Amino acid sequence: MARILILIGGHLCTAPRPQKEAAALAAAGHEVLVAGIWFDPKLCDRDRELMANQSWKFQPILDFRGLTIGQKLQRLGIRLQAKVARSLYQKFQMTLPALLGYGAPAMLRFAKTYWADLTIVHSEAGLWVGQQLQQQGYTVGVDFEDWFSEDLLPSAKAQRPIAWIQSLEASLARNCQYCLTPSQAMAQAMANAYQSPTPTAIYNAFSSLFPAAYKNLTARNSQISSSEQQAHDRQDFATPSLHWFSQTIGPGRGLETLLAALPKVQAPIQIHLRGNCPAVYRDWLMAQVPEGWHDRLFIHETVANSALPWRIAEHDIGLALETTTIPSRDLTVTNKLFQYLQAGLAVIATDTAGQREVLQAHPQAGQLIPSDDPIALAQAINTWAQQPEQLAIAKQAAIQAGRAIDWETQIPQLLHRVELALRPAHTQLPPTPSSILV
Repeated sequence: MARILILIGGHLCTAPRPQKEAAALAAAGHEVLVAGIWFDPKLCDRDRELMANQSWKFQPILDFRGLTIGQKLQRLGIRLQAKVARSLYQKFQMTLPALLGYGAPAMLRFAKTYWADLTIVHSEAGLWVGQQLQQQGYTVGVDFEDWFSEDLLPSAKAQRPIAWIQSLEASLARNCQYCLTPSQAMAQAMANAYQSPTPTAIYNAFSSLFPAAYKNLTARNSQISSSEQQAHDRQDFATPSLHWFSQTIGPGRGLETLLAALPKVQAPIQIHLRGNCPAVYRDWLMAQVPEGWHDRLFIHETVANSALPWRIAEHDIGLALETTTIPSRDLTVTNKLFQYLQAGLAVIATDTAGQREVLQAHPQAGQLIPSDDPIALAQAINTWAQQPEQLAIAKQAAIQAGRAIDWETQIPQLLHRVELALRPAHTQLPPTPSSILV
């Protein structure tokens, strides 16, 4: 079996897709190490909890949490490199790896020392690391969790080395046997843009062994009263409960549309938002909540990955309000859509290319609405809030959809791509000592 290194650009707990990838590869008999970067003590604790009883390993390449003098100096150095890189790019269009994320040179040094049979990169900094490794004879794979060069607003693009990022993406898309995207729509668009083989679409779904949805079904089927069901988020089981989550609660994530829709909602509902919500964003959010809705909108902190499915399953309707104006976000399918379905939530999703791809295959599980359309969103909410029998049908369909596209159905394709990527590695010579010097 092969020795596989998966490089991520941050904490393990914020990278669910590499976690699932590592588990699948380890279950297939490979020796798997995930390597990332530590900078937040709270997230570091979650990483340690995640690593308990895993068949694969995690190792931080850099640790600049600032708990020791050494970590503080390292953090200062890393941030200084990033600042210098941004300044040189703005003044002279000079492209340095520090432009792409913290620790890119350290990731490269680690990967070369580790000598994996296959190194899989996930982050923007990983694109540069992957290209460098490939040029020196290493076998590299890439998972385009996002289409990085197409994941920014036009105003933000002006500050980024987009042409350089595109060249890195094109190089890896053309030369990696293990080349993944999170949707068919993104795979086809990237193949067209870079004149490359079509990447393999691997949905960012979760395991069918997740039991929360089935617990709720069991509760309903056995006619357990609503008052006997336990909840951590929702206030009661009499009114429909809507759930939205992301890493961060803030502007540009569809919440403006939700808040604009509330005055047009004609039935009692409760709304639960989950994510990191800095004070400045909390003030922004509360200032936009319509009158009469402040006691029905609740903000929750993020929870550990193991607890998230249970929290989602408490609710009735999941909101996936992605934008169509940014190509990467239009083409992708976010993990929240899959988590809603697998938790048994009916879904209201904006009509992006990626979300359309999933809900057209499972039309009873959700409603597609135009992006940035509060009237359409209010109508979709009213449809289910006023017709509980239709909501129940949609929730049943969601569970069936979740089973049909769960992570287990994605694993065979993933393993096949690994097999193809490793095949030439056994027939080529390893890099010579002179070729692996930075």
